[in-house]
Amino acid sequence: MPIEQDETGGRIFFSSTGRSLEDDDQVVVLSVGVDIGSSTSHLVFSRIVLERLDSRYVVTERETFYASDILLTPYSAENTIDADALGAFIAKEYADAKVEPGEIDTGALILTGVAVQRKNARAIGELFAKEAGKLVAVSAGDNLETVMAAYGSGAVARSIRDECVVMNVDVGGGTSKIAVCAEGKVIDVAAVDIGARLLCLAGDGTILRIEEAGRRHALDVGLRIAPGDKLTLDQARTVCSAMADKLFETMRGGVPTAQGVSLLRTEPLSQKHNVGRIQFSGGVSEFITGNETQKFGDLGPILADEIRKRVDAFCPNLEPSIEGIRATVVGASQYTIQLSGSTIFVSPLDALPLRNVPVIAPSLPLSGETIDPAAVARETQAMLKRLDLAGGEQPVAVFVPWQGSATFQRLDAFCKGVADGLASVLKNGHPLVLAGDGDVGGLLGIHLHEEMKLANPVVSIDGLELKEFDYIDIGTMLDSSGAVPVVIKSLIFPAAAPDRPR
Repeated sequence: MPIEQDETGGRIFFSSTGRSLEDDDQVVVLSVGVDIGSSTSHLVFSRIVLERLDSRYVVTERETFYASDILLTPYSAENTIDADALGAFIAKEYADAKVEPGEIDTGALILTGVAVQRKNARAIGELFAKEAGKLVAVSAGDNLETVMAAYGSGAVARSIRDECVVMNVDVGGGTSKIAVCAEGKVIDVAAVDIGARLLCLAGDGTILRIEEAGRRHALDVGLRIAPGDKLTLDQARTVCSAMADKLFETMRGGVPTAQGVSLLRTEPLSQKHNVGRIQFSGGVSEFITGNETQKFGDLGPILADEIRKRVDAFCPNLEPSIEGIRATVVGASQYTIQLSGSTIFVSPLDALPLRNVPVIAPSLPLSGETIDPAAVARETQAMLKRLDLAGGEQPVAVFVPWQGSATFQRLDAFCKGVADGLASVLKNGHPLVLAGDGDVGGLLGIHLHEEMKLANPVVSIDGLELKEFDYIDIGTMLDSSGAVPVVIKSLIFPAAAPDRPR
């Protein structure tokens, strides 16, 4: 196993996937985050220090030691990402970072924005997940990308620090995502077809490509344009002014339209919020803050200018974000390891191991003497929708912070509610996975399997500390203890702006 002694700190850097964490009080892992977006693609390499805390490892230090160039996502045809060009870019950045793919311990590959809809997007995600090391591959739909940007930009942390409602507006190439944050949580989200690269331009203003939403924005202000036409500066400003108006309409809870068609990609914001701070992330934010002046053949600088003109009237407290264009991928993954409690239930035993299972942490109503199964189902379904998991294409793990007694009535109500909430997942034959912090995992599993006669496999484990954005690997049961090893891979969102060495 190759190791490298750090001359400054004396730490051991591990680069072998076959190592065991059980006997090490401190480990350092190499992590990569890869973001393939509709407009840009980029990588971030990190070195993460983890230290043992009881039965698990926690992050104590995170260093971003290489941030790649920003690549304009290449297309070989209108709806096809150029996998060869993208692969060459990835290979070059690995070489420049002096990192071999086999050295990567963990990471996240994220497909975002309009890129998710490209017909070869999923194939690209799977390809790079295999080639670039132990990556968690995530196709980030609108809701999930919005939440990730809110965390990565620092808006969620700011809502705690400043004790107010913070709105993060992530303005990218194809879409804009709005997240409302309060008390360390994302409480409302919306996404809208507004972005800088809905129209792509040559240096002389010749239109190279138009997305459907861009065509509708232009028609809405009386412009009939097509690839090959030239867009004047005044016409570009007219289109951007209209887009900025529609963005702020969305931020106020409205439903903007173009040519009579809604521009929303999600439900509108659920209510009007008393926003105390506003911040921007995404590629266009670099122009809003003045960090970028170079033109990239799109509407970015003009759209940023139009947005900036409207900010003070919406919220005078504009704050800088921790990350701009890199907000969605500021962290790759961390590894922590925990051992479940021994009061667990797994049936059948060959339901394990499970790998890369996303964790949802709904606000479960467990504090009262009775449990409302409809409320459990409703909160579970809402969280699946928030994280773009409602389609049931993969198993999910529900984090259960159990409270109160474990009477038959309370167990029955909870189990019925969580099974109803996970109906879309169970319909596809996936196991029902519960992961709790108490010692009722076995009771919940037995109830689901024996009392409710659930046909799906049941994996109910406890003694864990999990949160939203965790992904877990659950190993096979240990003969010696009856417990299972659980590896937690969490997306890391820094609390302060990292250095960006090149």
